[in-house]
Amino acid sequence: MGELRDQLMDLDAKLATFAKLLDVQAKEEEIARYETRMADPGFWSEPATAQGVVASLKAVKAIIDPYRELSQAVKDGAELLTLAEAEKDEASLATVGEEVAALSARYAKLELKLALSGKYDQANVYMSIKPGAGGVEACDWAGMLFRMYGAYCQRSGYQVEVVDMLPGDEAGLKTCTISIRGPNAYGYLKSEMGTHRLVRMSPFNADGKRQTSFAAVEITPELDEVAEVVIDEKELRVDTYRASGAGGQHVNKTDSAVRVTHIPTGLFVAVQTERSQVQNKSRAMRMLAAKLQQLKDSERLEELKDLSGERGTIGWGHQIRSYFLQPTQLVKDLRTGYETSQAYAVLDGDLQPFIDAYLRWRLGGSKDRRTAARDSVA
Repeated sequence: MGELRDQLMDLDAKLATFAKLLDVQAKEEEIARYETRMADPGFWSEPATAQGVVASLKAVKAIIDPYRELSQAVKDGAELLTLAEAEKDEASLATVGEEVAALSARYAKLELKLALSGKYDQANVYMSIKPGAGGVEACDWAGMLFRMYGAYCQRSGYQVEVVDMLPGDEAGLKTCTISIRGPNAYGYLKSEMGTHRLVRMSPFNADGKRQTSFAAVEITPELDEVAEVVIDEKELRVDTYRASGAGGQHVNKTDSAVRVTHIPTGLFVAVQTERSQVQNKSRAMRMLAAKLQQLKDSERLEELKDLSGERGTIGWGHQIRSYFLQPTQLVKDLRTGYETSQAYAVLDGDLQPFIDAYLRWRLGGSKDRRTAARDSVA
C-alpha cells in the first residue's frame, strides 16, 4: 500500500512539474482566444487562415485535455486508495495497483506529446545529408544514412521526395536533400540533427582495416510562412547546373537545377526536383528562408552547437551518435546515453527508441532547457 501511495505521489509531482513547464494557465487562455475567434460569424471567410486556427486549437488541446484527465485520474486514484486502506479491501487495492500502472503509461505518452509541442514540431522537414572527410568511405556512409532514414520514413508512413542529390564517384552520396512530409515530422526528426559516426571493417580497403567515417545530418522545418525573414537579393549567389538525378531527357539537356547561397551566413540550398529553373529557384528560396528563420530561434542555435561545435565541422568530438559494426555491434547516442546492440536493425530504420529517448532527454534536462522548451510551446 505504501508503494502505491508513493507511486501516486510521484505521478502527482511529475504532473505539477509538467504544468509549470507547459504553463497550463497560458494554454487555457490561448484555447479561449482560439474559441472566441472561431465563434466569429466571418471566421470561415478566409478558409486557409481558419484551418490554421483550428489546427492550432487542436494542437494545444491535444496536450491540455489529456493533462486535465490524467490529473483528475491521479486524484481519484489517491482517494480510492485511501478508502481501500481504511476498509482493508484487497480487491480495491488490486484495482488501484492496475490503475497506477495504467496512469504511469499515460503520463509517459503525455510527456512525449509535450516534447512534440514545440514551435515547428508539426512541420514537414527538409533533411540534408553530407559526408565528412574520407572520400569513398564517408560517401558510402552518407548513402547508408539515406537508406536508413528512408526505411524509417516508410515505417512511419511519411512521404519522401528527393530534392537534390549528387552521387559519389564510386559509392554513396556526395550530398543529398530530401523532403519528408507527415505528422510531427520535425518534432521527431530534429533528434537526428548532428554528426553521425560509423566504425566498421572497410569494404573498400583490400587490407580489411577498421575505418571510421563521419556524415552530418541537418534538419530544417518546411515553413508555410517566413514573413519575419527579409532576404536581400544582393546577399545571394545563384548558380545553375544540370540536374543529375532521374527524370529522363529533360534533366539531361537543361541547366534547370539551382543552388542559392546566402553569402553573409554561408547557408545554401540546392534544388533539382522541379522541371524548370524558375520553379527550382522558387523552392530553393523557400527552403533558404526557412533556414534563416531557424537561425533566429534559440532552440535552433542550441541544435547548431550539437551539430558541429563550430559551424561546418564534421568529425571527431562533434558526433551525436556512434554506430559500431565491428568488432561488436552497438549504436549509442552520446547525448541521451541510449544504446542497442541491434545495429543492423537501426540501419534498417528502427530509430524510434532513439528518437523517444531524445525527446525525454530534452524534457529532463537543465532548467534553461526546460525554459527554452516552454518558450517554444508558447
